[in-house]
Amino acid sequence: MFNTIFLQGDSSALMSMLPFILMFLVIYLFMIRPQMKRQKNEKQFQNALAKGNKVITTSGIHGKIIDIIDSDNTVLVETGAGKIKFERSAISMELSKKVLSSTEK
Repeated sequence: MFNTIFLQGDSSALMSMLPFILMFLVIYLFMIRPQMKRQKNEKQFQNALAKGNKVITTSGIHGKIIDIIDSDNTVLVETGAGKIKFERSAISMELSKKVLSSTEK
């Protein structure tokens, strides 16, 4: 008799925890996992920066990388106004040849 009461109580506890488990699973699949993937891609992009790349910073400044200083984790970007030093994390995207050729037309 005690076994049946214990088993009934245990299954109801599991059933009451099921919505929380499902909610955590949904949050992980739709929020946490994509964010981790974006961070990984952003880190790969920042490590792949090279001299001569045309880039846009997070503040919207367009320029060309003329030097990479690995010890400080910074890059030297040449813009229309001169040379500016930025952190690698401030580079938001690279202007590809496809983008340049479509805007020049």
